[in-house]
Amino acid sequence: MAASKEAWGSRVGLILAMAGNAVGLGNFLRFPVQAVQNGGGAFIIPYLVSFLLMGIPLLWVEWSMGRYGGKFGDHSTPFIMDNMTKKRFWKYFGVFGVFTNMGVMAYYTYIESWTLTYTIKSIKQDFVGLDTTQVGAIFDQYVDLGSGINLPSWGLIAFLVTLSINIYILSRGLSGGIEKVAKIAMPLLILFGVFLAIRAITLGATGIEGCADCNSHLGLNFLWQPEFSSLKDPKVWLAAAGQIFFTLSVGMGTIQCYASYVKERDDIALNAMSAGWMNGFVEIVLGASVVIPIAVGYMGLDWIKENANFMMAFKTMPYLFDQWGPVMATLSGVAWFGLLFFAGITSSLAMGTPWMGFVSDEFNWSRNKSAITLGVVILALALPTILFFEYGVFDEYDYWTGTVSLVVFALAEVIIFGWVFGMDKGWRELNYGADMKVPNIYRFIIKYVTPVFIFVIFLSSMLKPEGGDWAAAFANLGSGGWPLASDSIIGQIFHLKHVDGELRSVVKWFESGSPTPMFYVDMSRFLLLFVFAGLCVMVKIASNKRKNKIPIEHHT
Repeated sequence: MAASKEAWGSRVGLILAMAGNAVGLGNFLRFPVQAVQNGGGAFIIPYLVSFLLMGIPLLWVEWSMGRYGGKFGDHSTPFIMDNMTKKRFWKYFGVFGVFTNMGVMAYYTYIESWTLTYTIKSIKQDFVGLDTTQVGAIFDQYVDLGSGINLPSWGLIAFLVTLSINIYILSRGLSGGIEKVAKIAMPLLILFGVFLAIRAITLGATGIEGCADCNSHLGLNFLWQPEFSSLKDPKVWLAAAGQIFFTLSVGMGTIQCYASYVKERDDIALNAMSAGWMNGFVEIVLGASVVIPIAVGYMGLDWIKENANFMMAFKTMPYLFDQWGPVMATLSGVAWFGLLFFAGITSSLAMGTPWMGFVSDEFNWSRNKSAITLGVVILALALPTILFFEYGVFDEYDYWTGTVSLVVFALAEVIIFGWVFGMDKGWRELNYGADMKVPNIYRFIIKYVTPVFIFVIFLSSMLKPEGGDWAAAFANLGSGGWPLASDSIIGQIFHLKHVDGELRSVVKWFESGSPTPMFYVDMSRFLLLFVFAGLCVMVKIASNKRKNKIPIEHHT
């Protein structure tokens, strides 16, 4: 194992980089949509409870694990976990901390390239005078929806440019690359977000003819007025907990990697809180104050309740900005898509660091070699999401690497920290050099509440009932069995679909001699499994190399 020369240049740079890791596209695209789809204010209380009982504990666990591994020269989760237990199999759970990032980075960088393209389109005023249908058609044409396997030439070029920017920055290292970008991107991101939030808040009633509820303030009220009835709805709790995973970037391995480069006596307790609350501010205050209020101002609250989705950022927002005139539309478009680009790149850079740390430590690869090989792998993984976007490959990556893998890995790491490594040692590690006193109640929460919380999320996703109606599912358990949903984890694995009133496994790769969408989806699964297996083999090789060496200092 090579001794790493990487280090953070400053505490501010570390916190901004960590915040940039967490602050991503989900803060501005996923959070407001999740809030709308789960009742607006009904979403906020479960979200905050999930943040306190799962988000903050996982941040502390991951920062602690990272700094602990860094003491011994380990900067990736396979061998960080390996150092925390005598059971050798745990390091293979650590593979999720490299694999997940590569899988997510493949499609995430593609979305990032959309934001870069749309920033340029906003500068060129390509959306001026277009209605929502025309704006949506531009996006559909961009990703070649419905056009078979035709090469989306500009979309591919934009992706290659975006990926190249990421790889170049990663090749510059932590302080010379990632930290410098974070110090520029995060302040600009917040500045752009504040500009758009102020515009949304001051928009008020727009006077659109025939639209009585076209008022941005109605959108803000809908998102912020608490609904205590939501506490009884498992669906809302699951959505809120899932958003916490997505927004804080916990369960990925990026935080451990970043934290492994801090000094042994550096604070991690307050740093973790600072990064977590900065993300919360961006998501709850800024993220909830842009898309939904502006859209409600021109489309109405009822329209938003029916149509809120991820693609609003690209299919609706340019039209809404155009209502403010050419100059403001250009400024707002650049602010909006520039904000998304900065949010995206600070996160995708974090996703690349576990691979960089792993191959540098275990195979003594240079920065350039590590970065270039990462670029090649990401390109190979990303091409199916670009070329077969309309067949569901993009969504398949998001489901398995951006959702299921996060929960599996988070459950593994919190068990290791609280039960295998031991809560006593874990608590000492967390508080060593801390600039704040971590409340003692979190000893209990980390050991008992957080793992149970995560396990319930995983089990609920595995056994999700049809329509998400848990009450009806339990009521019918004795007579009609469990009405498993087709979008549960089990349903997804076996392609369960309702046929003639029965839930059956339907696998059809070819129809009339041509591949079906399921063929492309399953091939993408095999590709992801191949990458995971390849990483396991690399971890095994690295482990054997360690065994064959003279015992190194940190194992003595």
